[in-house]
Amino acid sequence: MSLALRALLDRGSFRLDVDLEIPRDGVTSLFGRSGCGKTTLLRIAAGLEKVRGAEVRFGDQVWQRGRRFVPLHKRRIGLVFQEHSLLPHLSVRGNLLYGYKRTPRAHRRLHLREITDMLGIGELLDRPIDRISGGQRQRVSLGRALLTSPQLLLLDEPMAALDTQTKREIMPFLSRMAGEAGVPIVLVTHAPDEVERLADRVVLMRDGRVERSEPLRQALARPDSPLFADEGAASVLEGRLGPANEHGLRPFGPEGARLWLPADDAWPAGQQTRVRILARDVSLALDDPRRISIQNHLKVQVERIDAPRAGRCLVATRLHDRQLLLAEVTPWAVEQLALRPGTQAYALIKSVALMG
Repeated sequence: MSLALRALLDRGSFRLDVDLEIPRDGVTSLFGRSGCGKTTLLRIAAGLEKVRGAEVRFGDQVWQRGRRFVPLHKRRIGLVFQEHSLLPHLSVRGNLLYGYKRTPRAHRRLHLREITDMLGIGELLDRPIDRISGGQRQRVSLGRALLTSPQLLLLDEPMAALDTQTKREIMPFLSRMAGEAGVPIVLVTHAPDEVERLADRVVLMRDGRVERSEPLRQALARPDSPLFADEGAASVLEGRLGPANEHGLRPFGPEGARLWLPADDAWPAGQQTRVRILARDVSLALDDPRRISIQNHLKVQVERIDAPRAGRCLVATRLHDRQLLLAEVTPWAVEQLALRPGTQAYALIKSVALMG
Protein backbone atom coordinates (compact mmCIF):
# COMPACT_ATOMS: atom_id res chain seq x y z
CA MET A 1 0.00 0.00 0.00
CA SER A 2 1.44 3.37 -0.98
CA LEU A 3 0.93 6.94 -2.15
CA ALA A 4 1.66 6.82 -5.88
CA LEU A 5 2.42 10.06 -7.74
CA ARG A 6 3.01 10.43 -11.46
CA ALA A 7 3.20 13.85 -13.08
CA LEU A 8 4.76 15.68 -16.03
CA LEU A 9 4.57 19.46 -15.89
CA ASP A 10 6.25 22.17 -18.00
CA ARG A 11 6.26 25.79 -16.83
CA GLY A 12 8.72 27.82 -18.82
CA SER A 13 12.19 26.97 -17.54
CA PHE A 14 10.83 24.57 -14.89
CA ARG A 15 9.97 20.96 -15.70
CA LEU A 16 8.58 18.45 -13.18
CA ASP A 17 8.90 14.82 -14.25
CA VAL A 18 8.09 12.41 -11.42
CA ASP A 19 7.00 8.78 -11.06
CA LEU A 20 7.15 7.93 -7.36
CA GLU A 21 5.69 5.57 -4.76
CA ILE A 22 5.79 6.47 -1.06
CA PRO A 23 4.98 3.79 1.58
CA ARG A 24 1.90 4.52 3.69
CA ASP A 25 3.64 4.54 7.06
CA GLY A 26 6.09 6.65 9.02
CA VAL A 27 7.57 9.95 7.86
CA THR A 28 8.79 10.46 4.29
CA SER A 29 10.73 13.65 3.58
CA LEU A 30 10.83 15.33 0.17
CA PHE A 31 14.27 16.91 0.39
CA GLY A 32 16.06 19.27 -1.95
CA ARG A 33 17.05 22.85 -2.56
CA SER A 34 14.48 25.57 -3.19
CA GLY A 35 12.92 25.36 -6.65
CA CYS A 36 13.47 21.61 -7.14
CA GLY A 37 9.71 20.84 -7.24
CA LYS A 38 9.03 19.57 -3.71
CA THR A 39 6.09 21.85 -2.95
CA THR A 40 4.60 21.45 -6.43
CA LEU A 41 4.63 17.68 -5.96
CA LEU A 42 3.01 18.04 -2.52
CA ARG A 43 0.27 20.28 -3.98
CA ILE A 44 -0.44 17.70 -6.69
CA ALA A 45 -0.79 15.02 -4.00
CA ALA A 46 -3.19 17.25 -2.06
CA GLY A 47 -5.32 18.17 -5.06
CA LEU A 48 -4.36 21.85 -4.80
CA GLU A 49 -2.59 21.65 -8.15
CA LYS A 50 -4.56 20.06 -10.98
CA VAL A 51 -2.06 18.92 -13.59
CA ARG A 52 -3.33 17.42 -16.82
CA GLY A 53 -2.33 13.78 -17.21
CA ALA A 54 -1.16 13.41 -13.60
CA GLU A 55 -2.04 10.29 -11.63
CA VAL A 56 -2.45 10.18 -7.86
CA ARG A 57 -3.38 7.04 -5.91
CA PHE A 58 -3.53 6.46 -2.16
CA GLY A 59 -3.76 2.73 -1.55
CA ASP A 60 -6.83 1.57 -3.47
CA GLN A 61 -8.24 5.13 -3.70
CA VAL A 62 -7.76 6.85 -7.05
CA TRP A 63 -7.59 10.60 -6.42
CA GLN A 64 -6.66 11.58 -9.96
CA ARG A 65 -6.52 9.66 -13.22
CA GLY A 66 -7.79 10.70 -16.63
CA ARG A 67 -11.01 12.68 -16.09
CA ARG A 68 -11.35 11.57 -12.49
CA PHE A 69 -10.33 14.21 -9.96
CA VAL A 70 -11.19 14.00 -6.25
CA PRO A 71 -11.14 17.47 -4.63
CA LEU A 72 -9.05 18.18 -1.53
CA HIS A 73 -11.92 18.09 0.97
CA LYS A 74 -12.81 14.54 -0.09
CA ARG A 75 -9.26 13.19 0.14
CA ARG A 76 -9.20 13.40 3.97
CA ILE A 77 -5.78 15.01 4.06
CA GLY A 78 -4.32 17.19 6.82
CA LEU A 79 -2.27 20.15 5.57
CA VAL A 80 0.20 22.38 7.43
CA PHE A 81 2.14 25.13 5.65
CA GLN A 82 5.00 27.53 6.50
CA GLU A 83 2.59 30.19 7.72
CA HIS A 84 -0.24 29.17 10.00
CA SER A 85 -3.78 29.64 8.64
CA LEU A 86 -5.56 29.79 11.98
CA LEU A 87 -8.85 31.66 12.31
CA PRO A 88 -8.13 34.87 14.30
CA HIS A 89 -11.68 35.25 15.66
CA LEU A 90 -11.58 31.82 17.33
CA SER A 91 -9.67 30.75 20.44
CA VAL A 92 -7.10 27.97 20.38
CA ARG A 93 -9.86 25.53 21.36
CA GLY A 94 -12.13 26.85 18.62
CA ASN A 95 -9.42 26.44 16.00
CA LEU A 96 -8.61 22.92 17.15
CA LEU A 97 -12.25 21.86 17.06
CA TYR A 98 -13.06 23.60 13.78
CA GLY A 99 -12.18 20.61 11.59
CA TYR A 100 -13.03 18.05 14.27
CA LYS A 101 -16.69 19.11 14.33
CA ARG A 102 -16.86 18.86 10.55
CA THR A 103 -15.37 15.37 10.49
CA PRO A 104 -17.99 12.59 10.36
CA ARG A 105 -18.21 10.84 13.71
CA ALA A 106 -17.33 7.50 12.13
CA HIS A 107 -13.99 8.91 10.93
CA ARG A 108 -12.93 10.47 14.24
CA ARG A 109 -9.90 8.54 15.50
CA LEU A 110 -8.05 11.35 17.27
CA HIS A 111 -9.61 13.53 19.97
CA LEU A 112 -8.90 16.84 21.69
CA ARG A 113 -7.30 15.59 24.92
CA GLU A 114 -4.79 13.25 23.31
CA ILE A 115 -3.74 15.88 20.74
CA THR A 116 -3.31 18.67 23.29
CA ASP A 117 -1.25 16.30 25.48
CA MET A 118 0.85 15.20 22.51
CA LEU A 119 1.62 18.77 21.42
CA GLY A 120 1.80 20.35 24.88
CA ILE A 121 -0.90 22.96 24.23
CA GLY A 122 -3.47 22.04 26.89
CA GLU A 123 -2.91 25.26 28.87
CA LEU A 124 -3.45 27.38 25.74
CA LEU A 125 -7.00 26.27 24.94
CA ASP A 126 -8.79 29.43 26.06
CA ARG A 127 -6.28 31.93 24.67
CA PRO A 128 -6.90 34.07 21.57
CA ILE A 129 -4.65 33.23 18.61
CA ASP A 130 -2.91 36.62 18.81
CA ARG A 131 -1.86 35.90 22.40
CA ILE A 132 0.33 32.89 21.64
CA SER A 133 3.84 32.64 20.14
CA GLY A 134 4.78 31.62 16.60
CA GLY A 135 5.90 28.18 17.71
CA GLN A 136 2.68 27.67 19.67
CA ARG A 137 0.65 28.70 16.62
CA GLN A 138 2.41 26.06 14.53
CA ARG A 139 1.64 23.45 17.18
CA VAL A 140 -2.02 24.50 17.11
CA SER A 141 -1.94 24.22 13.29
CA LEU A 142 -0.58 20.68 13.62
CA GLY A 143 -3.24 19.85 16.19
CA ARG A 144 -6.04 21.23 14.03
CA ALA A 145 -4.85 19.13 11.07
CA LEU A 146 -4.64 15.99 13.22
CA LEU A 147 -8.11 16.50 14.70
CA THR A 148 -9.67 16.02 11.28
CA SER A 149 -8.40 12.40 11.70
CA PRO A 150 -6.70 12.52 8.28
CA GLN A 151 -5.53 9.42 6.47
CA LEU A 152 -2.47 11.38 5.31
CA LEU A 153 -0.66 14.43 6.73
CA LEU A 154 1.22 16.77 4.38
CA LEU A 155 3.67 19.27 5.91
CA ASP A 156 5.15 21.97 3.67
CA GLU A 157 8.22 23.52 5.34
CA PRO A 158 6.31 23.80 8.66
CA MET A 159 9.30 25.35 10.47
CA ALA A 160 10.74 27.54 7.70
CA ALA A 161 9.15 30.73 9.05
CA LEU A 162 10.33 30.12 12.63
CA ASP A 163 13.48 31.58 14.17
CA THR A 164 16.19 29.24 15.39
CA GLN A 165 15.12 29.25 19.04
CA THR A 166 11.43 28.70 18.22
CA LYS A 167 12.34 25.91 15.81
CA ARG A 168 14.40 24.26 18.55
CA GLU A 169 11.37 24.44 20.85
CA ILE A 170 8.87 22.98 18.39
CA MET A 171 11.05 20.14 17.07
CA PRO A 172 10.48 17.82 20.08
CA PHE A 173 6.71 18.22 19.70
CA LEU A 174 6.86 17.52 15.97
CA SER A 175 9.06 14.49 16.65
CA ARG A 176 6.61 13.20 19.28
CA MET A 177 3.68 13.75 16.90
CA ALA A 178 5.42 11.81 14.15
CA GLY A 179 5.92 8.89 16.52
CA GLU A 180 2.51 8.87 18.22
CA ALA A 181 -0.10 10.11 15.74
CA GLY A 182 -0.28 6.90 13.68
CA VAL A 183 -0.80 8.90 10.47
CA PRO A 184 1.61 8.65 7.49
CA ILE A 185 3.40 11.98 7.01
CA VAL A 186 5.01 13.57 3.95
CA LEU A 187 7.35 16.39 5.00
CA VAL A 188 8.72 18.95 2.54
CA THR A 189 11.98 20.52 3.73
CA HIS A 190 15.37 21.77 2.60
CA ALA A 191 16.86 21.50 6.12
CA PRO A 192 19.04 18.38 6.70
CA ASP A 193 18.55 18.50 10.49
CA GLU A 194 14.76 18.21 10.07
CA VAL A 195 15.22 15.15 7.84
CA GLU A 196 17.69 13.54 10.23
CA ARG A 197 15.48 14.13 13.22
CA LEU A 198 12.06 13.24 11.82
CA ALA A 199 12.25 11.14 8.66
CA ASP A 200 12.14 7.39 8.18
CA ARG A 201 12.67 7.72 4.42
CA VAL A 202 14.08 10.40 2.13
CA VAL A 203 13.05 11.32 -1.41
CA LEU A 204 15.98 13.34 -2.80
CA MET A 205 14.83 15.79 -5.49
CA ARG A 206 16.78 17.93 -7.91
CA ASP A 207 15.65 20.05 -10.86
CA GLY A 208 12.13 18.61 -10.93
CA ARG A 209 13.21 14.96 -10.75
CA VAL A 210 13.58 12.30 -8.08
CA GLU A 211 17.23 11.30 -7.79
CA ARG A 212 16.75 8.70 -5.05
CA SER A 213 14.09 7.37 -2.72
CA GLU A 214 15.57 5.42 0.16
CA PRO A 215 15.47 4.77 3.93
CA LEU A 216 17.14 7.46 6.06
CA ARG A 217 19.83 5.03 7.21
CA GLN A 218 20.77 4.33 3.59
CA ALA A 219 20.84 8.04 2.74
CA LEU A 220 23.19 8.66 5.67
CA ALA A 221 25.49 5.78 4.72
CA ARG A 222 26.58 7.35 1.42
CA PRO A 223 29.55 9.75 1.55
CA ASP A 224 28.05 11.89 -1.23
CA SER A 225 24.66 12.31 0.46
CA PRO A 226 23.09 15.76 -0.17
CA LEU A 227 22.21 15.75 3.54
CA PHE A 228 25.92 16.35 4.23
CA ALA A 229 26.24 19.44 2.01
CA ASP A 230 26.02 22.01 4.83
CA GLU A 231 27.80 20.57 7.87
CA GLY A 232 29.58 17.53 6.50
CA ALA A 233 28.93 13.84 7.14
CA ALA A 234 26.89 12.90 10.20
CA SER A 235 25.54 9.80 11.92
CA VAL A 236 22.06 9.50 13.40
CA LEU A 237 21.73 6.87 16.13
CA GLU A 238 18.45 5.65 17.62
CA GLY A 239 18.01 4.44 21.18
CA ARG A 240 16.31 4.96 24.52
CA LEU A 241 17.23 7.46 27.19
CA GLY A 242 17.68 6.40 30.80
CA PRO A 243 17.42 8.47 34.00
CA ALA A 244 20.26 10.78 35.01
CA ASN A 245 23.01 9.36 37.22
CA GLU A 246 24.72 11.02 40.17
CA HIS A 247 26.99 12.93 37.76
CA GLY A 248 24.07 14.49 35.88
CA LEU A 249 24.53 12.31 32.79
CA ARG A 250 21.87 10.19 31.07
CA PRO A 251 22.58 6.85 29.35
CA PHE A 252 21.55 6.48 25.72
CA GLY A 253 21.42 3.18 23.85
CA PRO A 254 22.14 -0.42 24.82
CA GLU A 255 25.09 -1.73 26.80
CA GLY A 256 28.11 -2.04 24.52
CA ALA A 257 26.99 0.94 22.43
CA ARG A 258 26.07 3.28 25.28
CA LEU A 259 26.58 7.03 25.15
CA TRP A 260 26.35 9.45 28.07
CA LEU A 261 24.49 12.69 27.49
CA PRO A 262 23.99 15.80 29.65
CA ALA A 263 20.79 15.63 31.69
CA ASP A 264 17.76 17.20 29.94
CA ASP A 265 14.32 16.88 31.49
CA ALA A 266 12.56 17.61 28.18
CA TRP A 267 12.84 13.91 27.28
CA PRO A 268 11.41 11.39 29.76
CA ALA A 269 13.31 8.24 30.66
CA GLY A 270 12.52 5.30 28.42
CA GLN A 271 11.63 7.44 25.41
CA GLN A 272 12.90 6.31 22.02
CA THR A 273 14.93 9.15 20.56
CA ARG A 274 17.75 10.06 18.18
CA VAL A 275 21.17 11.64 18.53
CA ARG A 276 23.26 13.28 15.81
CA ILE A 277 27.03 12.98 15.70
CA LEU A 278 29.13 14.89 13.16
CA ALA A 279 31.83 12.71 11.61
CA ARG A 280 34.41 15.45 12.27
CA ASP A 281 33.68 15.04 16.00
CA VAL A 282 34.69 11.36 15.96
CA SER A 283 38.32 10.19 16.25
CA LEU A 284 39.62 6.61 16.11
CA ALA A 285 42.12 4.75 18.32
CA LEU A 286 43.36 1.16 18.30
CA ASP A 287 43.47 0.97 22.11
CA ASP A 288 40.77 1.89 24.62
CA PRO A 289 41.80 5.34 25.94
CA ARG A 290 40.59 5.01 29.52
CA ARG A 291 42.62 7.90 30.98
CA ILE A 292 40.97 10.67 28.93
CA SER A 293 38.38 13.41 29.55
CA ILE A 294 36.19 12.36 26.58
CA GLN A 295 33.36 10.39 28.20
CA ASN A 296 32.08 8.63 25.10
CA HIS A 297 34.43 6.07 23.57
CA LEU A 298 32.94 2.92 22.05
CA LYS A 299 34.33 -0.21 20.50
CA VAL A 300 33.65 -0.30 16.74
CA GLN A 301 34.54 -2.33 13.67
CA VAL A 302 35.63 -0.62 10.46
CA GLU A 303 33.29 -1.42 7.58
CA ARG A 304 34.40 0.94 4.82
CA ILE A 305 37.00 3.62 4.13
CA ASP A 306 36.12 6.12 1.43
CA ALA A 307 38.63 7.79 -0.84
CA PRO A 308 40.05 11.06 0.54
CA ARG A 309 38.14 14.30 -0.08
CA ALA A 310 39.64 17.68 0.81
CA GLY A 311 42.39 15.90 2.73
CA ARG A 312 40.05 13.77 4.88
CA CYS A 313 38.87 10.15 4.74
CA LEU A 314 35.38 9.13 5.81
CA VAL A 315 35.55 5.89 7.80
CA ALA A 316 32.28 3.98 8.23
CA THR A 317 32.20 1.83 11.37
CA ARG A 318 29.63 -0.39 13.08
CA LEU A 319 28.76 -0.20 16.75
CA HIS A 320 27.98 -3.19 18.96
CA ASP A 321 24.26 -2.82 18.08
CA ARG A 322 25.14 -2.65 14.33
CA GLN A 323 24.25 1.01 13.91
CA LEU A 324 26.51 3.02 11.60
CA LEU A 325 28.95 5.54 13.05
CA LEU A 326 31.01 7.75 10.70
CA ALA A 327 34.42 9.15 11.57
CA GLU A 328 36.48 11.69 9.66
CA VAL A 329 40.26 11.23 9.82
CA THR A 330 43.28 12.10 7.70
CA PRO A 331 44.74 9.68 5.13
CA TRP A 332 47.91 9.71 7.27
CA ALA A 333 45.91 8.46 10.27
CA VAL A 334 44.44 5.67 8.12
CA GLU A 335 47.97 4.65 7.17
CA GLN A 336 49.43 4.97 10.68
CA LEU A 337 46.65 2.89 12.25
CA ALA A 338 46.61 0.44 9.33
CA LEU A 339 42.85 0.81 9.12
CA ARG A 340 40.99 -1.52 6.77
CA PRO A 341 37.58 -3.24 6.66
CA GLY A 342 37.38 -5.55 9.67
CA THR A 343 39.76 -3.56 11.89
CA GLN A 344 38.66 -3.39 15.53
CA ALA A 345 39.01 0.12 16.95
CA TYR A 346 37.63 2.59 19.47
CA ALA A 347 35.62 5.63 18.46
CA LEU A 348 36.19 8.76 20.56
CA ILE A 349 33.09 10.94 20.33
CA LYS A 350 33.70 14.57 21.28
CA SER A 351 30.17 15.94 20.82
CA VAL A 352 26.66 14.44 20.69
CA ALA A 353 23.47 16.35 19.89
CA LEU A 354 20.19 15.02 21.24
CA MET A 355 17.57 15.30 18.49
CA GLY A 356 14.40 14.06 20.21
